[in-house]
Amino acid sequence: MESIIRRINIAYYLIYTLTILATFIGYLITMNSQHTVDIKSDFSITISSLVIIYIIVSIPGALALFHRSTKKWLEIEDNFTKLNKYATGATWRLLVIGFGLVFSVIAFYFIRTQSMIFCAGIAAIALIFCKPTESKITSDLKLDETEDDEK
Repeated sequence: MESIIRRINIAYYLIYTLTILATFIGYLITMNSQHTVDIKSDFSITISSLVIIYIIVSIPGALALFHRSTKKWLEIEDNFTKLNKYATGATWRLLVIGFGLVFSVIAFYFIRTQSMIFCAGIAAIALIFCKPTESKITSDLKLDETEDDEK
């Protein structure tokens, strides 16, 4: 169980590391630049729309797909296979949501709109709900009930 949590945590903290790195690089690039993209330009509207649509679609989609997959994984008898499928699914869920976080931070430095900060905040909060813990994995896969049945 610990190796599964460690594997998912690597993806979890890698996303936050990439977000911090994107923030730092974006700040360094735009630190001395007074030029920003006009908020009303086609480029700005397109990027802003892409980020918002991605956040709106990806977060509920990733959470719902993972939930449905977890229900399928409950039927698997072998705990090793069940945990590996869970780890793979949880990692993909984190990557999908984390991409939205990094994408919105990068977009913020190009177009400097408040909506990009809100999108980053929404994605960061969604990632917090996806943080792997042993109790969450146990309850999602109902591992305690299967162990009790075997005894």
